[in-house]
Amino acid sequence: MEKRSSVLRLIYPQWQGGIVAHWMPDIPADDASRGYYLGAQLLNMLAPKGSQKCVEVPVSLDVHDRNEEKGISARKVILKQTKAALEKLRENDPDKVVTLGGECSVSVVPFTYLAGRYPDDVAVVWIDAHPDVNLPYDDYKGYHAMALTACLGMGDEEITGILPGRFDALKALIVGLRSWDKGMKECQDELGIKGLSPAEVASDSSAVMEWLKGTGVAKVVVHFDLDVLNPAEIIAGVGVEPDGMRIDEVVRVINNIASEYDLVGLTVAEPMPRVAIKLRNMLNRLPLLKE
Repeated sequence: MEKRSSVLRLIYPQWQGGIVAHWMPDIPADDASRGYYLGAQLLNMLAPKGSQKCVEVPVSLDVHDRNEEKGISARKVILKQTKAALEKLRENDPDKVVTLGGECSVSVVPFTYLAGRYPDDVAVVWIDAHPDVNLPYDDYKGYHAMALTACLGMGDEEITGILPGRFDALKALIVGLRSWDKGMKECQDELGIKGLSPAEVASDSSAVMEWLKGTGVAKVVVHFDLDVLNPAEIIAGVGVEPDGMRIDEVVRVINNIASEYDLVGLTVAEPMPRVAIKLRNMLNRLPLLKE
C-alpha cells in the first residue's frame, strides 16, 4: 500500500520583514506594522480544516525590536524566527507544507526545506505583483522583498547558510508580475527569472504549464501573495496596484498546477486585514468588554 504523504499546516505570522506602515496612514503605525500577524491568524481561522497537523512558529510582537543590521530591518529577530521555523519543520518532518503567513518571507523556510527534501526536482511558482528579488544592499530594507532571492540562496550569508536547500533561478517563475523598480527588474533579468503579467494568464494557464514542462520537475511549490489580486475586486494585501489577477484566475492557475504536478508546498502570504484591525481597535475602546 502506498504511503500517504504527510501535510503540515505551518502558521507563520512573521511581520517584521515588511516596512509597510507608511502605506496605510488610516491605521495606527504599530498596528499596521504588525497587521500580518493578525492576518495569519485570520487565514488559519478561515481556511478549511483538513486532517493535517497544525503548528505555529513563535513570533515576537515587540514593535520596537526592529534595528537594521547588514542591510535588513529587524535582522536579528528574523534570524531567530527563521531558526524557530526550521526547528518546527525538522520536528515534524512533513512531506508537504501549507504555510499561512505573514509577509512574503514566510515562504523561505518551508520552500528551502522542500528544495532540500526533493533535490533538483522542485520548481517554484511565485504568484505576486512584485518579483521579491531584492538584496540587502538595495535601498528598501524589508526582508519580504528579498524572499525569492533568499529561496535561491542569495542574500544574507548567515540566513542563507542555515537554510536546508535552494532553487535554481531557472526553476523559478513569477506570475501576476506588474510592479517593480529598476533594480528589481535588472536583478530579475540578470538571474534569468521568467515573469508573466496578469494579462498573460487571464484566459488560461497554458503559459505557466508550458514553462513547468520545460523545467523537467515532478514537484512544485506555489507562493500566493494576496497583493497579486486586482484591488477592483478585493483589497486583501498592502499593495493596491491596479490591473491585477482576479481571484478565479489565481485559483485556476494553482489548481491546474496541482492537477499535473505534485504540489508539495503552498503559501498564502501578505494578508493585511485593514477592516479587522479597525474593528479590533474599536472594540478595545468600548466598556465592559475587558471586565
